[in-house]
Amino acid sequence: MGGRTVSRRFTRRDTLKLSGLALGGMALGGQKPPQGLGKGLCEVGRCYPTSYKTGVYSYFEQLPLFDPGTPLDADEMRISFMGSEVPPTTRSQKLMSIFVQVGAGAGGPDQAVFDCGSGVCANYNAMGVKWSEMNKIFISHLHGDHMSDLSYIYQSGPQGDRKTPLFVFGPGPSEFLWPGPDPESPTYPYGKFDDGTRTFCEMFRAMLRWQSEGFCFQSTGVKPGAPQSLDQAALQSQWGLPVYPEPVRDPRAGYPGGERYNQPDYLDDFNDGYAVVPIELPYKTIGGQAYCNTSTGLKITHYPVVHTRAGSIGFKVEWNGLSMLYSSDTKPEWNSVRLGSGVDVYIHEMAVPPDVWAMKIQGLSEPGEGPEWEAALAWTKRVQDSSHTTPGAFGYMLSQMKQLPRLIVPTHFITSDDTVNCALTSVQAHVPTIGRLGARLVWSYDLMVLRVYKDRIVQCRAKVDDGSIVSHTAPIPPEEAAAPKYYLLQDGEKVANPMGQLDPDAEVIPATNPDGSINYREDGY
Repeated sequence: MGGRTVSRRFTRRDTLKLSGLALGGMALGGQKPPQGLGKGLCEVGRCYPTSYKTGVYSYFEQLPLFDPGTPLDADEMRISFMGSEVPPTTRSQKLMSIFVQVGAGAGGPDQAVFDCGSGVCANYNAMGVKWSEMNKIFISHLHGDHMSDLSYIYQSGPQGDRKTPLFVFGPGPSEFLWPGPDPESPTYPYGKFDDGTRTFCEMFRAMLRWQSEGFCFQSTGVKPGAPQSLDQAALQSQWGLPVYPEPVRDPRAGYPGGERYNQPDYLDDFNDGYAVVPIELPYKTIGGQAYCNTSTGLKITHYPVVHTRAGSIGFKVEWNGLSMLYSSDTKPEWNSVRLGSGVDVYIHEMAVPPDVWAMKIQGLSEPGEGPEWEAALAWTKRVQDSSHTTPGAFGYMLSQMKQLPRLIVPTHFITSDDTVNCALTSVQAHVPTIGRLGARLVWSYDLMVLRVYKDRIVQCRAKVDDGSIVSHTAPIPPEEAAAPKYYLLQDGEKVANPMGQLDPDAEVIPATNPDGSINYREDGY
């Protein structure tokens, strides 16, 4: 079993063949090819062994550098890929997350986070995104590769500049009941799972109790009436929320003996950074409103997709005459075709074919053989069947659109020269007029930035310092800050008590001994 590793430098000729960067949106009709045109054009045997580089995405490396701290233009929608890969994650690509910002042209600015998979906070930090700008998280589904960095966003925000709740938008309960292996003779007796975003947030808040209490010697919120403070009813109206924004409570409160969890010290104030507010969205609704800010003009709607089980959703973003669709993970389905037709930026997940995925997992450069290979291939095929859109299916979906989007961006993909070349062949077979890589179709990559205007779309590569630590702490004036939960009284004022929760019996080595001798300096040196 096993294959040889084949790789080489990406030549200028390869670059011209594979790429063709186009910074402006181009007009292109949804021309349909003859049925079946794409069949058989990109089997793994035709793509591998490959002369293209593996593990490198040369197209991305050729994009112009961009300072992510550049202020948004008034008429700009900016889309930044903070994570772009399917599991398992790599050093070059984190798991799924997209950051969307809009300028002030329609009353903004405003912003939203779409998914936050493992490792993406490193990219948000490198890009200089503040914690207060990560307060609205739109979760497509509750798989770990789409929400696992939520815990880091939650824990760090209140220590930085987010002193108000973390809002988590996501699908409601799936309401799905598996009948058992034979639908004609239902045998599964257990009932429906309580698997919606509200229940997730309740469990999430309870899970992180030690975390929140451990940092409540600082001020983590604002006083009512302070400039940063929020009013629940007013916010529901301004943001066009489909439900009243209420912080979750500990789920144990509803069980016998749960009175303890309804006590004031267990409840989060709405103007505290450790409050978690779920905005549950009915997953079957097509075009349901999740967010529509009357001040900024940013509108986000949702629709159902098909991924592993009932309950996953995609999102459509609209602002100032611009639009973006993010499908998240899904099998080929018609909602993304209909809603994505003619949008400015169409971001849709794409999986490499099962045999390519099996090769990557096993570290091969061409198809393997033997029991281990067959087991890996069977595993990836089952994942595809339950969950994902492959390149050929993606191409077919594009061919069925009434109007192609201005820019089409496959994501959640193992992105490198070899995989892109293989996938591009499949898409081009269905849509021969799609053009070269970059003209109308480009694969996403971490730190790729799209600057979207009505007359052009500029593709960029964010220039970041991998070792930078961006300060996200923005102390608010003492008169606006809520008192710490753990405090000391000094002259009638509540002040921070950083040692208030320490074990009183712990043998801490003091800086200064009772006789005045010094063990170590208080200033840390």
